[in-house]
Amino acid sequence: MCINCTFISTPFLNPFHHTSLMDNNKIRKEDALYYHAKGRPGKIEVVPTKETENQRDLSLAYSPGVAEPCLAIAQNPEDVYKYTAKGNLVGVITNGTAVLGLGDIGPEASKPVMEGKGVLFKIYADIDVFDIEINTKDVDLFVQTVKMLEPTFGAINLEDIKAPECFEIERRLRAEMNIPVMHDDQHGTAIISSAALLNALEIVGKKPEEIRLVVSGAGAAAISCVRLYVQLGVQRKNVTMFDLNGLLHPNRAEMTDILQEFASDAFPMDAKLEDAMKGADVFLGLSVGNLVKPDMVRSMADNPIVFAMANPIPEIGYDEAMAVRDDLIMATGRTDYPNQVNNVLGFPYIFRGALDVRATEITDNMKLAAAKALADLAKKPVPDLVNMAYNENNIVFGRYYIIPKPMDPRLLSTVAPAVAKAAIADGVAKKKIDDWDDYSQALETRLGLNNQIERIIIGKARRDPKRVVFADAENLTVLKAIQQVRDDKICFPILLGDIQAIEKIIEENQLDLKDVTIIDTRNPQDPEQLERYAELFFEKRKRKGIVRTDALKMIKKRNYFGAMMVDTGDADALISGLTRSYPDTIRPGLEIIGQQDGNHRVAGMYILQTKKGPLFFADTTVNVNPTVDELVEITELTAKAVEQFNIKPRIALATYSSFGSAKGEDALKMRAVTQILQQKYPDWIVEGEMQAHLAFNMDLVAQNYPFSKLSGEPANTLIFPNLSASNIAYNLMKETGDIDYIGPILLGIRKPVHVLQLGSTVREIVNMVAFAVVEAQRI
Repeated sequence: MCINCTFISTPFLNPFHHTSLMDNNKIRKEDALYYHAKGRPGKIEVVPTKETENQRDLSLAYSPGVAEPCLAIAQNPEDVYKYTAKGNLVGVITNGTAVLGLGDIGPEASKPVMEGKGVLFKIYADIDVFDIEINTKDVDLFVQTVKMLEPTFGAINLEDIKAPECFEIERRLRAEMNIPVMHDDQHGTAIISSAALLNALEIVGKKPEEIRLVVSGAGAAAISCVRLYVQLGVQRKNVTMFDLNGLLHPNRAEMTDILQEFASDAFPMDAKLEDAMKGADVFLGLSVGNLVKPDMVRSMADNPIVFAMANPIPEIGYDEAMAVRDDLIMATGRTDYPNQVNNVLGFPYIFRGALDVRATEITDNMKLAAAKALADLAKKPVPDLVNMAYNENNIVFGRYYIIPKPMDPRLLSTVAPAVAKAAIADGVAKKKIDDWDDYSQALETRLGLNNQIERIIIGKARRDPKRVVFADAENLTVLKAIQQVRDDKICFPILLGDIQAIEKIIEENQLDLKDVTIIDTRNPQDPEQLERYAELFFEKRKRKGIVRTDALKMIKKRNYFGAMMVDTGDADALISGLTRSYPDTIRPGLEIIGQQDGNHRVAGMYILQTKKGPLFFADTTVNVNPTVDELVEITELTAKAVEQFNIKPRIALATYSSFGSAKGEDALKMRAVTQILQQKYPDWIVEGEMQAHLAFNMDLVAQNYPFSKLSGEPANTLIFPNLSASNIAYNLMKETGDIDYIGPILLGIRKPVHVLQLGSTVREIVNMVAFAVVEAQRI
């Protein structure tokens, strides 16, 4: 996926480009190809936004109904924004001449990257994208082609076009088109690093106009960075730039006009990078890895700032640089170190703000507004959701946090309004925004959390991987998931099963799992471990009908062996096998590990990731027909689990009756549960009994049940009267609604034990493993 930017400069081939949020993972070729080929090929599709269920709908969507908006637009061309998708549609356009670190691979080969960029626009800013790959290297023809597409798009994102042509293409299109045009490869890094520079300078007590800046790299990114830094106050005379051929000096031969713009005679023409870095305040690297040596950082001024943004290997390693200066502020393009300069902090929100006011261009002031908004956001208290995602207790503004994290949900409602306001101030906005508070609120609710919960869980798991036992390792799907969680550094897997059978599957499918621990519980490599586990199990169950011979026999079963590993601390979590019988499979965990202190039972929960945010369903797997008291405890367990995501539970007790409209057994039961919970937890948002649609239809609730605690905002947690109702509900939603889910999550057990449902996919297993790791981190 295209997030961070790399530029083929004149003359550098810069590997700093398109760093994904998972850029440090070991991605296997087979996995990448399978991901793009599975199901519907590619990563994007067109989905209707209006009803298309019957002939009347189709007659409105097309002929004859479509004639009316056509005539309206013909009479008033601005109505194209009222009747079509143009106002939310960005063209991601390339000719494939500077793709990733791959170089000139052509338009067809660049298409997966352009689709990936479209994915990021959608998940971060709810912007729709058509990717356009143009088969020409001719600047005039490229410009002419893009210009002819202006009626289609609300804005143009130029991507992966090599320098110096990219400068001319963007300049001409900006001048000749009446919609925003931005080459993210040039400006994305400039905007994000400008925010980082502002905050770094504030921390060290220096002003932009006072610093001396040394730049390694003279490609599109570096040029744009310096141009924006100059607008922040950096003096051009204090900037020294180097490319592959050395210092940009006025007397150097064969330099383009763009390079001449940044030529400096502050040093002799034969000066080296190490010469310029002596006494420098800031180093900006957009070149190649391992170019800067520790002594060069040591020679810089007090409180130096180093932005080493070549990727995947920066100009100097983070640990290497920090080891020589304890007063250093450093940023890179990598996810595994503080202060990641990541273009995904910018382009989705810049285009969102520009589209929402129908800007005719993206001005320098709009870029500066984005940079300053990012800088200001980093100084504000960080939400618990972000701390959780990055496995931190309290991220605070300072040397190790100078720019926001990519998963900060406030980015959309912070950067987009700043950009929109700048567009209005510059006079390039065709649409005004009357109420900025309403606009920010609309942005906050636009995406929901459906694209965040999964990433938060996986991101948190990767920060502190745990040992996870897999009880059904003789299954190919499970082994593929194990491959992924190990490569993604989510956990340290331990496999249970027949060693020869597992190794055969690994070899036949060319999986890279040769160094993973495999234990055959029937004949373990460590017989003493088996005997010790059997004795421990006997002690736990000796007054419940188990004798020593039974204990030894049962502990050889994988679920019992795995549960004992977790109970004794030899592992941190258990993922049990694909099964048809959930209650039977969780029994070993309950008999060995037991319930949490104070709990009388366990329950199952599913997380359904909908476009309007996550929904939490319980009990979906364990209790067949719970009593009132049991439902109260199930609700308490579920609410506690929801709160672990830093989400306030809004609980609906669902049944076929609404607030006393029926008197059947389930209705009376759920009514009693509601009364108990409301008395026990007066601050909770819990309501019932109610039909399921009332948990979401707030207009209907306001009209008929104004006393409801759920008024104004829909429920996110649904508790069902019995296993039949909950099982039917979540299966219908996940099968018919194209909804991702995480589960079943076993609540109330002392240590993480989870059972994979029959038919679980690799992705579903990975999500379950990540959740188990996060649970284990809390113990």
